[in-house]
Amino acid sequence: MTIEQIIKKFKESHPDEDFSILEKAYKFAEMAHEGQTRKSGEPYIQHPLHTAFLLAEIKADLSTVTAGILHDVPEDTNHSLEEIKEIFGTDVYNLVKGVTKLGKIKYRGIERYRENLKKMFLAMTNDLRVIFIKFCDRLHNLRTLENLPPEKQKRIAQETLEIYAPIAGLLGIGRLKWQMEDLCFKYLYPDQYHELEYKYEVEKRVERNRFFQKIKNILIPKLEEAGIKFEIEARFKHLYSIYNKMQEKDKQFDEIYDIFGLRLIVETVNDCYKTLGIIHALWRPKPNRFKDYIAVPKPNGYRSLHTTVFGPEGTLAEFQIRTKEMHEESIYGLAAHWYYKSKKEAGNYQSPAWVKEIVEIQKEITNTTELVTNIKMDVFRDRIFIFSPKGDVFELPEGATPIDFAYAVHSNIGNKAARVIINDKLGRLDQELKNGDLVEIIIEKNREYPNRDWLKFVKTKRARDRIKQFAKKSTFDNIKRFLPGIKKSS
Repeated sequence: MTIEQIIKKFKESHPDEDFSILEKAYKFAEMAHEGQTRKSGEPYIQHPLHTAFLLAEIKADLSTVTAGILHDVPEDTNHSLEEIKEIFGTDVYNLVKGVTKLGKIKYRGIERYRENLKKMFLAMTNDLRVIFIKFCDRLHNLRTLENLPPEKQKRIAQETLEIYAPIAGLLGIGRLKWQMEDLCFKYLYPDQYHELEYKYEVEKRVERNRFFQKIKNILIPKLEEAGIKFEIEARFKHLYSIYNKMQEKDKQFDEIYDIFGLRLIVETVNDCYKTLGIIHALWRPKPNRFKDYIAVPKPNGYRSLHTTVFGPEGTLAEFQIRTKEMHEESIYGLAAHWYYKSKKEAGNYQSPAWVKEIVEIQKEITNTTELVTNIKMDVFRDRIFIFSPKGDVFELPEGATPIDFAYAVHSNIGNKAARVIINDKLGRLDQELKNGDLVEIIIEKNREYPNRDWLKFVKTKRARDRIKQFAKKSTFDNIKRFLPGIKKSS
């Protein structure tokens, strides 16, 4: 990796920026790391350069790419943070300081896991760009794991799957998440990885290419006839994603039907829906497999149309339809979002609401096992948007129920919930909600307390806490009825 490659990649998305600071950072880092080598024997400077290149790939801003070059200087050389501040300014200094404060995050038992999560999320509330640097630093380390002992390879892979990959997914940085997961899969489950790689890449390659060509031969003339400008590409499944699906559904590889995918990138939102109409006119859509993430985006900002159809010869095919901006945001997440936003206004590197939510959870819970469970249930799950009858939108974890929704609206609504109307039909209070559902809670005005049995199916911490709180209160009130003189203890 050379500084010229980094500058070239950076200029692709930021052609008007003065990149001279990147050259200055390279010279400083090269001098600071002089004589240092990695386990592979290559000069150490190669690692920060690869980190910076990955940052340029996800369209990170100038300060972030500069900090990527410098991120190991304070910890691994004799040069201080104050030197970086004096030479490169406050913004770069703060980013390098943020990475340095995170230190060496390692997965060594549940207690260390809690502390690592805490450090990660506190850093994110200050400046999300620090986490981007840490992600790219980690991805390059994963790419060079072959130079480490097997035990260390597995530990690094495990901590990446437990800590880094889920957060990358939450931030919508698909490009980094998928690469990290597949590399971890390779080291944690080598036999399963190589078996799946052979089946997908070798056994299915000819069939996949033939099917893709057949789809193109039918679809392209129709799109051209409609005057839609487009790019069409095969969407390759990631091996860890296929493996997870096999485990979740208890199926063999040949039983996973949706390994063929195509992506269409068009110019406008209107073109997205026109393209969808053409596809559905050509092939019958599979029921319950259409998702409109343009009208109702995912919580991490992901936007796209998804549909699965019975394609040629009845073979199922998945389509994703999106604009170029949507596509880049799906790959680069908030980094791309900020890139497009900065064209209109100054960059704003604020954390999304769920980051602050986790920090609040950490303040309230000291038991490590409970903390990890709450974070995984409330945040590391996929998120859904639910609509109230007034059109207000509430964000909940996948698998949430009407009771979770009721408590998200107001504690009093949750406590008194009696029935639920979902999309104009009577539903169950323990029913799993789906993204985009319209939910109306019918309350029982005279009810004082929630049903203790709701604890068996609610998914959010807020709902669990409120139910437990009022369950204790109802128990105390019942005791008071039998012992009128009792007073609540402190």
